[in-house]
Amino acid sequence: MSAHRTDAPLALSVGDPSGVGPEIAIAAWRAGDSAGVPPFYLLADPALIEARARLIGANLAIAETLPGQAAHHFARALPIVPLQARHVDSPGEPDPANAAGTIEAIDSAVADCLAGRAAAVVTCPIAKKSLYDAGFGFPGHTEYLAHLASRYAGKDVTAVMLLAGPDLRTVPVTIHIPLAEVPKVLTTELIFDTARITAADLKSRFGIARPRLAIAGLNPHAGEGGAMGLEDAAIVAPAVERLRVQGIDAIGPLPADTMFHPRARASYDAALCMYHDQALIPAKTLAFDEAVNVTLGLPFIRTSPDHGTAFDIAGKGIARADSLIAALRLARRLADSGRHSAAA
Repeated sequence: MSAHRTDAPLALSVGDPSGVGPEIAIAAWRAGDSAGVPPFYLLADPALIEARARLIGANLAIAETLPGQAAHHFARALPIVPLQARHVDSPGEPDPANAAGTIEAIDSAVADCLAGRAAAVVTCPIAKKSLYDAGFGFPGHTEYLAHLASRYAGKDVTAVMLLAGPDLRTVPVTIHIPLAEVPKVLTTELIFDTARITAADLKSRFGIARPRLAIAGLNPHAGEGGAMGLEDAAIVAPAVERLRVQGIDAIGPLPADTMFHPRARASYDAALCMYHDQALIPAKTLAFDEAVNVTLGLPFIRTSPDHGTAFDIAGKGIARADSLIAALRLARRLADSGRHSAAA
């Protein structure tokens, strides 16, 4: 774990500037204390933020600053740590020319957190297609953050995506791959490692003394005894057994269609799902505006709003900041929880 100062502000990367990232950052700062928003600074092009504020009619004061002075400015101005890269201001029209600044913001947020200048990393949404067009070689945020963490740690780091809402936490074991590829990628080792990391972070960061994990099956009815596929018996069940041997409270494989009603949710702290939509559909259905994307397994805390760039409404002043505010609040809570755990 990094030795970051947990009283430091949060570092917020702007995401794709053609999306809603700039305006939800503005809205989160304007919500301030009334919404329980903790101090943060935005890594962005100040000119773009000023232009977006004018476009959406938001009354905004900004303060160009360094991370160490950000908290001093936060009460009366949005602290912005300027990027070296400039951003093209094209709301709703993604531009590969913005990729350099998008990545610089992420890199700087992570570097600040690892150096103790920030308590946690919070990221606004990125557009993968624009980054791919500019030569970005990672499937998404999660995988890129794992790369940065591996470089810092000097060894491979496995990052795990967790979607956290008020009533449900879900983890996709496989993430940004086509559905047809899931059975080829899914292994007992992958399920075991994902569950182990999930249990460890639920304990150390979320303060759950003995995390309970529900492991979904891959196939309908968890394979129905092999009638609907052999993967659940051959791949998922051995992972669950191995987790139990390791002392982790895990059950499964369970039929995914009966895992997410209120009575079922009360029996576990997180549900591990075998593919992206199996995890994200229930999470977003239950808490579309409040769910938070948390990356587990990293040497720093990272949260993000659980939505995309929303190019269709960018620049219109109607984007809601609820999920970003929830991400900022959760990042602060996890940072504080880590401090208390260390003190204990």
